[in-house]
Amino acid sequence: MNTDETDANMPRNASDAGGVRAALITISGVLVLEALGLIAVVVWLVVDLLSLAPSSYATAIALLVLVLIAALWVGAIAIGSLRRAPWSRGSAIVWQVLQVSIAVGAFQGMFARPDVGWVLLVPAITVIGLLLWTPVRLAYSRDDAERAPHGA
Repeated sequence: MNTDETDANMPRNASDAGGVRAALITISGVLVLEALGLIAVVVWLVVDLLSLAPSSYATAIALLVLVLIAALWVGAIAIGSLRRAPWSRGSAIVWQVLQVSIAVGAFQGMFARPDVGWVLLVPAITVIGLLLWTPVRLAYSRDDAERAPHGA
């Protein structure tokens, strides 16, 4: 019996399949939690805007709009990740890189908040690492039969 032929016909190792499944669940779970966290920040900013007098209404509204856009974006990424949409992987990596940059800023300066920095940094590095893992990358890619004609 040819071992190459036997290996080709055997199913993937159960631990590998379980590990990939756990990674996919972790990625989607973290993205959903990040989206919910951003929604909570939007609610907090709205309450602050309505109950407190900001030094600049224009700045407060601009910050609220930016956080709302981020919440919608991360929500769309989370939904795309649950559906294993190929675009969601790249978009999730971009979001995590932005989150890493915010975390690095939270560790520095006069108003440094290392606790916030760690809360942002650990999930971001985890998701980036999992998304760059080859089996996860393959899980987010489409089969050739599902692609549009001419590579579009």
